[in-house]
This record gives sequence, C-alpha cells and structure tokens, in this order.
Amino acid sequence: MPSETVEKLLAGDKRALSRVLTWVENGSADGRDAIRELYSHTGQAHVVGITGPTGSGKSTLTGTIARALRKRDKTVAIVAVDPTSPFTQGAILGDRIRMQDLTSDPGVFIRSMATRGALGGLAASTNEVVAVMDASGKDIVIVETVGAGQDEVEIAETAHTTIVVNIPGAGDDMQAIKAGILEIADILVINKADLPNADSVFKQLHIFTDLQRKPGWDVPILKTVAHKEQGIDELLDAIDKHWGFLESSGQLTALSRKRARRQLLATAQSILLERVVTVADGSIDELTERIASRSLDPRSAAEQLIAKSEA
Repeated sequence: MPSETVEKLLAGDKRALSRVLTWVENGSADGRDAIRELYSHTGQAHVVGITGPTGSGKSTLTGTIARALRKRDKTVAIVAVDPTSPFTQGAILGDRIRMQDLTSDPGVFIRSMATRGALGGLAASTNEVVAVMDASGKDIVIVETVGAGQDEVEIAETAHTTIVVNIPGAGDDMQAIKAGILEIADILVINKADLPNADSVFKQLHIFTDLQRKPGWDVPILKTVAHKEQGIDELLDAIDKHWGFLESSGQLTALSRKRARRQLLATAQSILLERVVTVADGSIDELTERIASRSLDPRSAAEQLIAKSEA
C-alpha cells in the first residue's frame, strides 16, 4: 500500500524510497498517491543542477562533489539522467557505474533515469523524482543532466543552483561562449583544468560573465580537476554561498513560485493530452491521414480532436 511505503520512506528506508521512485517514473496510480502524501514534506533540500557538454566530466565531478559533501556531514541524493537505450528504452546506467563506490554509503542515494525521448537534458518525471528525494530527508539533491546542447536549459527551472561545466579544447571556444546554456549558470566550472588552454577558457568566460551579469550575484568561475579532487572545496563553498544569496535576497521564494507555476501548467498539459488520447479512439489515425494528405491543417485537426474529447 502506498501509505505504508511512504511512512517507511519518511523513516529513512532506502528500499521504500526505491519503490516509490519506480512508481513515480512509471506514472502509476500508486506513484500519484505517494506524491500527494509526500508533497507537504518537500521544500527542504538544496537542489543542485550539473549540466554541460558530453565529455566535460559531469559524472566524475558529481561523484567527487558527493564524496566531499559527505565529509561535511551532508546527506546526498543523486539523479543521474542517462541517454535512453534504443533497444530497451531504459537508462544505459553509465553514471551509476562511475559512482559505484558511493552506493554502499548510507548517506548517499543514486537513481539513474532514462530520458525516454524527453528534450532539455532531463527526463519527463525528473521534478517528481527530485520531490520524492527531497521528502526523504536528503540535504542536497544533485541532478546531473544528459550532455546538454545550447538550448537544453530546463535544468535551470528544476535546480536552485545550476552549475555549467566547461572543458578546455572542446572545439571553438568563442562558439561555446555564445551558447545559450552558459546564460543559465549560477556557477561556471572549468573541469579538467590541468589541460592546455584552461587559462584561455577562463579569460573568455570572464568576458562573458561581465556582459551577462545576474542581478545581485556575481557568477563565480572555478577551475577543477575532478578526478584529483582539485578545486572541489572551493566549489562547495560557492554552492553554499549561492544558497545563502537565494535565501537572503528573497529569490528562493520567487524561484519556488516560478517552479510551481511551471509544474502546474506542465502537469495540466499532460493530463489533458492523456484525456484526449484516451477518448480519441480511431480519430487520431484518421486525422493523421488527413494532415498527411494535406486535406486538413494540423491546428484544425487538433481542434477537432479536443472537441471530440470534450463531447
């Protein structure tokens, strides 16, 4: 029963946490019931997003941050969003494999998720998974995205603190500077900073941050070598400082309202789409053929579909 499992989750049972997360990811009725019961227990965790291009060392950095947080006596949950397998539609679990040594730590919980075709570097149910981990009492929830492109910035609407990871020598540096993904950064990290050209990237990022200042917050640019644990303490201090800034400036409340509005509209859209598809019967195939044959435009077809669901 969901209520019994939820009680175990709130008491710190890892197995119950895993079960609820599975329900939520599958979109089951038990998952929806669990979210209803757990939601009043959310809002305590600091959600940290880590994004950046493929090959920038996000997984290694995530694991190193988690180990450093444990040394500071913080409990940690990690949501590692992996690419979807084209065969099983499941997560390839590369991130979980890289963080294998953390799985035996009772203060760390790792969940790999498949994107299942979702855009923005996250899976569709990521926000609900984060909410469950928050309710489970974790101090920090780290969300590591798939290797994100220039316009995949959804993580900024999920995390309180967004870390954008860069690396030296990843193609045209100036093109990287123009990338929209840099604009969401609360903290910029140059990982693998022991590689050549790290200083060049550092200088270019400084130019970018001078042009794209965030009101009240100077985006720090930090160098790390994650596999050597270099620069990690400075990064953790910057994460703590940003959390303090959000609280003292009132932006934490504003972020919560913005996230609530986005989740409301996204959930309503999902429910409405489900209702339309449920009552559509064969209408979808019929309207699809009419659009394909150019006898009906997509908007008119959609209006007919919605009208049928409301009849």
